[in-house]
Parts: sequence; C-alpha cells; structure tokens
Amino acid sequence: MTVRTLLLSPDQLARAASVLRDGGVVVFPTDTVYGVAALACDDAAVGRLFVAKNRPARRPIPVMVAEPEQAMTVAYPSPGFWDLIDAFWPGPLTIILPKRDVLPAIVTAGGDTVALRIPDHPLTLALLRLVDAPLAVTSANLSDHPPARTAQEARAQLDGRVDAIVDGGPAPGGQPSTIIDLTLSPPKILRVGPISPAQLQRFF
Repeated sequence: MTVRTLLLSPDQLARAASVLRDGGVVVFPTDTVYGVAALACDDAAVGRLFVAKNRPARRPIPVMVAEPEQAMTVAYPSPGFWDLIDAFWPGPLTIILPKRDVLPAIVTAGGDTVALRIPDHPLTLALLRLVDAPLAVTSANLSDHPPARTAQEARAQLDGRVDAIVDGGPAPGGQPSTIIDLTLSPPKILRVGPISPAQLQRFF
C-alpha cells in the first residue's frame, strides 16, 4: 500500500476533515500521542487503517467523539455513563459500552463493546467537530513500534501509508487514559491512568 501523504498545517483542518469524510486515513495530535484515524462507521476506511499500521485484526480500535450525544450514535449508555462524562469528559477517561450495530465489527474485533473517549486537545476536538462523525483512532505508529510524539516521528513510520498528516506540534505525551468497563456489574477499571480508582469509586 503506497499513497501520496499530504502534509497539512493546523489551519488546514478542513482539508483533513474532507479526507476523512471521503474514507481516508489521517494522522493528527491528541492529548497523549499522535493518533491515526478513519471514519468509525466506514468499514472500508477502518480496513485501510489496519493495513496502514500493520495492525492485527484481533485488536479493537477505540473511538473518539466530539460530543457525548455523538457517542450514543455508536453505543448504548450503561448505568453511570452520564455522571462519569459530566465529571471527566473531555479528558483521559475511556469508557467501554455496548456497541450499536451501526459500528462495523472490524472496529471492535468482532466484540460487542466499544471503547469511547472525548480527548482534551483543542486541535483534535476541532477536527472531530469538522468531520461531525465518530472516528476510530489509535496511535500513529506501525504496530508494536514506539508511538509518535511529533508529526515527524509519525511520518517516519507512516509516510506513504496514510493520506494526510496534520502537524500540530509536539503531543503532550504522559499516561494513557484510564479505562473503565461499564458493561460489567459492578464496573471494572481495566487500566489505571490519570484518573484514579478513588476518583471513580464515588460514582458506584
């Protein structure tokens, strides 16, 4: 797979959004590392994302949204969901919910749940709002290679494999998000990140 990779600046987000809406694969900074994304409800686009990263099909891809209501287009709410997002979104909390049928099986590796988050990064949020659709987003690197903190690091691994790279400056890095599974009763923390178990326990 070889494509001509566009190198875009932050003031070209509209072009990046257009590439995504047309089924393309785009790299951009998030509130942790650089991410690579495709339309979550476009199975062909998500397939291209897997190919670009050499990502095994058994690994599901998290979904980012711009607004909580957008999350409900691809997932069903579980008890505690609205209270959690009021407290922690946008931010480093990934919430696992039951998926809706509109979400292709390729995103969830055939599972019946989806991991959702609203990132706390202005450029990412601006792009999500321009696309106006959930995005399947994973780290911008070849599978099992180091995640990219800059556009240059992402380009070194993915140039010719993605349609566009938005250079938004260095990503802040830091801990990956906390992950909580709301499909279990009681809910289970699957990964501890910036949001501690103590902060979550008061909701359950």
